Amino acid sequence: MFNYNLQDPIFAKKHSMPIEYVYNTGFSLKNENTVTSWIKKVIVSEKHTLGELVFAFFNDEDLRQINIKHLKQDYYTDVVSFDASEGARVNGNIAVSVDRVKENAKTYSSSFDKELYRVMVHGVLHCLGYRDGTKQEKARIRKAENLKLKMFHEEQ
Repeated sequence: MFNYNLQDPIFAKKHSMPIEYVYNTGFSLKNENTVTSWIKKVIVSEKHTLGELVFAFFNDEDLRQINIKHLKQDYYTDVVSFDASEGARVNGNIAVSVDRVKENAKTYSSSFDKELYRVMVHGVLHCLGYRDGTKQEKARIRKAENLKLKMFHEEQ
């Protein structure tokens, strides 16, 4: 586990809301309300409650710098989760690289939106206690991602 400050300016919240979206690039979600509703359902489906989550969107280089600073890992990544959950109350900051999502979508022949939602729910799953350090954990989190993505499509 590592220490970080939920009040770090990179995750600067504008309001006090259960789910906040912070845009540090030209990107912004087209459907915040739909995504928020889906994320809440994901959390409830895991028998947890929503505290406060911040999704912050970055470019590749900015997220790499966050990865270096907080995790001491020097590489590009699509998502970094900072879990601050307390018991069954889900709290945290989830940093997403929009550039990595675009590249992943091309690599995996997926749409940008589907890959974005996969990365977002992956971050949420980490806040729900899922890990991906071993082969078995990776299989478990991937299965959960697929299940939760189906919930998003039911939401629309």
